[in-house]
Amino acid sequence: MKNSITIRQKELLGIIYDFIKNSGYPPSFEEMRESLGVSSNQSIIDLLDKLTKTKMLKKNSGARSLSIMPLGYQILDRETLIPALGNTTAGMPAEAIETLGNWQTLSPNVSQLQSDIFLLKIMGDSMINAGIDDGDVVLVQKAKEFSSGDIVLAYDSGEATVKRFVSEDKPPYVYLKPENPKYENILFTDEMRLDGKILSVLNKGDWRLIK
Repeated sequence: MKNSITIRQKELLGIIYDFIKNSGYPPSFEEMRESLGVSSNQSIIDLLDKLTKTKMLKKNSGARSLSIMPLGYQILDRETLIPALGNTTAGMPAEAIETLGNWQTLSPNVSQLQSDIFLLKIMGDSMINAGIDDGDVVLVQKAKEFSSGDIVLAYDSGEATVKRFVSEDKPPYVYLKPENPKYENILFTDEMRLDGKILSVLNKGDWRLIK
């Protein structure tokens, strides 16, 4: 079976999940060895490689870069863990500061359990007509391609803002549009970059999709 998993692999996957949920970051090799009751790093490496090849786990360099993929959450039958990266603005661009060690669970009905997602808390009222109010939390998915009309997380000289991305065949052509008439459009420049799409917003205790 293509997506089969051994008892030992599932045990390690569960250890990684619990460690991230309880501590806010993935376990080290030593912590995985102790939790799994093995004596060598190679045993852990072999299990991680198999979990990675079956797309249940994603890893870069080092154990602390581990992240569980959608299939991994499906195998474990547990809620998705996503990082909360602090605050960003829905007014003028401002610095978004990553808050390490802060992860939250996300139930499967909120999104399609896609990878590279994180939470941001919104500060400001420039997106209120899109249903994003001051103090709301938004779910962001990192992306490389964007369409006109997407609500995006954008960076301008290292400072972040959430706006609607607009690209059209008339001036000003490409710009970031606030959803509040008291704010002006922000012209797109070479210093700007789009980092992610806003998928949904947590407003008054309920998640809803962004359009």
